Amino acid sequence: MSEAGPGWGRWLLARRSLAPNAKGELETAYYLCGAPIGTSDDELIQVAGARWAVEDCFQTAKTEVGLDQYQVRRFDAWYRHITLALLAHTYLAVTAAISPKALAAASFHSHSARSDVSWQT
Repeated sequence: MSEAGPGWGRWLLARRSLAPNAKGELETAYYLCGAPIGTSDDELIQVAGARWAVEDCFQTAKTEVGLDQYQVRRFDAWYRHITLALLAHTYLAVTAAISPKALAAASFHSHSARSDVSWQT
């Protein structure tokens, strides 16, 4: 693994579940982070926690607008497909956010529960 560049530091974050899994154990996940020196623990935790929202967004885009329905043969065609699928997902999300009727009827609204986790540095 390469060294962090000048003005950058490395941190190890540990995320521990608050509720036990099926085996009755508390799970711990580790994240190796790189950020400018002086980045606060709260900022690192906030960015690492945003990963779940991004993952949820991509999963919804796969389900609702066919983000994963392309067999890659050429980069430019794949790039167009991904761009149009994400644009369609963005349009649907914005429409649902500004229209209460659309929000009630939207099938792409996530019903997944938030994870119960605790961040430690």
